Amino acid sequence: MALYEHLLIARQDISAQQVDALATHLKTIIESEGGKVEKQEYWGLRGLAYRIKKNRKGHYVLLNINAPANAVQELERQLKINEDVLRYITVKVEKFEQSSNKNKREREDKSENADEKEAA
Repeated sequence: MALYEHLLIARQDISAQQVDALATHLKTIIESEGGKVEKQEYWGLRGLAYRIKKNRKGHYVLLNINAPANAVQELERQLKINEDVLRYITVKVEKFEQSSNKNKREREDKSENADEKEAA
């Protein structure tokens, strides 16, 4: 099975509970196709760079998925039908990022580089 990072943007006028229910529904789709959602992150209501379907903001959700390709195809098919989803993107990755928090990631990278220099 392959590793995927899936990011979706939901409409601004739905509640955070509805977004969580949508993410849970997507999780059941992946699991029914033989995959697994490793991590689910709700990033909150954020402003968009430009209007999408008359929306200036959107709810962002990140899913780290370990699943076969047919599970991702079914997930994307369901998202095309759903009117609450403004945009989505699925990217195949070699490994998952440790944290979505930029500052925390930078600290981890600096500590890894320092460890590599000490080992050399």
